[in-house]
Amino acid sequence: MSPSPRVDSLSAAQARRIGLVAQGFRDPRHQPPTMRTLARTLDRTGLLQIDSVNVLQRAHFMPLFSRMGAYDVGLLDRAAGRAPRRLVEYWAHCAAYMPVELWPVMSHRMRDHAARGHSWFGLPDDPGLPEALLREIELGGAATARDLDDGLPRTKDNWGWNWSKTKKALEFLFFAGRLSVSRRNAAFERVYDLPERVIPSHILAGPEPTLFDASRELLRRAARSYGVATEFDLRDYFRLQTPGNVHLPQVGPALRSLVEDGELLPVAVEGWRRPAYLHRDVTVPRTVEARALLSPFDPLVWHRERTEALFDFFYRIEIYVPEAKRVHGYYVLPFLLGDRIVARVDLKADRRGSALQVLGAYAEPGAPPHTAAELARSLRELADWLGLADLVVAGRGDLAGPLAATAA
Repeated sequence: MSPSPRVDSLSAAQARRIGLVAQGFRDPRHQPPTMRTLARTLDRTGLLQIDSVNVLQRAHFMPLFSRMGAYDVGLLDRAAGRAPRRLVEYWAHCAAYMPVELWPVMSHRMRDHAARGHSWFGLPDDPGLPEALLREIELGGAATARDLDDGLPRTKDNWGWNWSKTKKALEFLFFAGRLSVSRRNAAFERVYDLPERVIPSHILAGPEPTLFDASRELLRRAARSYGVATEFDLRDYFRLQTPGNVHLPQVGPALRSLVEDGELLPVAVEGWRRPAYLHRDVTVPRTVEARALLSPFDPLVWHRERTEALFDFFYRIEIYVPEAKRVHGYYVLPFLLGDRIVARVDLKADRRGSALQVLGAYAEPGAPPHTAAELARSLRELADWLGLADLVVAGRGDLAGPLAATAA
C-alpha cells in the first residue's frame, strides 16, 4: 500500500522494508536481464559507485548483480561507453556512474572545482599544462593519462598510485567539467574526451538549473532511492554535506520546499535518533523476500550509520586496516536474506584457479537455520556469474562449517 500524508511514524521494520523496495530488492528479475532491466535498476539506485578494488568484482557491477541476478556486464559497458549514453562518469557520490541527464545538474559543482584552481590537485597554479592537454585531446581524440604523459613508470605508494602531473591535470579538467570520460579501458584507466563528444547534444544544449533547483533535484533523487531517510542520509547520497560544498547552503531551503510541496513527508522512525522524511510515492510492504550478497559500495549499505539504523548491523570495510587488526577480513560482503542482513562473508575471486574463495563466513545474531543453505545458493550463483568453476570455503568464522557442509 502507499502511505497517506497522515503517516507520521514508522516502525523500524516498516522503514527497513521501505528502504529495500526503494532500492529495487522486490522487483521481479527478468530472464535474461535486458537493457530495460538495467534502466529500471538504475532508476532505483540513482547511481553506481566506482572503485578500483578488483579482489572479487569491480564495485559498479555488483549492485546490479545483487538486484538483477546474473547479467551480461556488457549491458553496463554499453550504457556508459557508447552513444547514446545512459550513464556518464562523474564525482556524484564518490567516483560514480550517474544518469547522463545529471550532467547539467552538476555544473555548479564543476565550476566550483574550476574556481579552486590547479593547486587543489597538487599542481602549480599555471594553466599551461591543462590547456595543452585539452588541445591534445581536441585534436588527437580520447586518451588516457598514460597516453599523454611522459611514459615514466609509476610507483606504488601504500594502497594508491602516485599520479603523474599529466594525470593530475586531467583529473582537474574532469572535476571542472571541461573533460568527460568516454569509457574505461581494459586496465580500468579513464579515457578522457571532450564533453561534446560524450554527452548527448540535447543535454548539453538544455537549460542549466539554478543552484537551488540543482540541489533540490539531487535531494529528490536521493529521497526516491532511499524511500525513507534522515536529512543527513539525503545530503550524503550525492555528497551535498561536505564542508565548502557549493550545494550546502541550498540544502535546507531545498529540503523545506520538497516538504512544502508534499513530495517529502516528515516522519518519526522507531529507534532513529534524527527526524526522517518519507517519499510520497513509496510502498510499505508487509514482507520483502530478498536474497542478495551486497558489495561494500552498494547504496543500501554504503552509509554505515544508516545501515546500523535499518538493519542493526555494524559494518566497516577493512581494506585499509592492517591484516592483523581485521575482524572479519579484507573484502567482506553482507548477506541479505528476507528483509534482514543475516551474515557476512570475506570473498576473493581466484581467477587463475577458477574458484570463488570464501575466506571467512560469520552469522549474525538471530540468523535463521537456513542461512547457510541460502548463502551457499547465492555464492554458487555469484561464482557462475564470475565464470568460476569452484566454490571453496575456508575454516574461518562460525558459519564456515555449516556453509562448507552445505556447499559440498
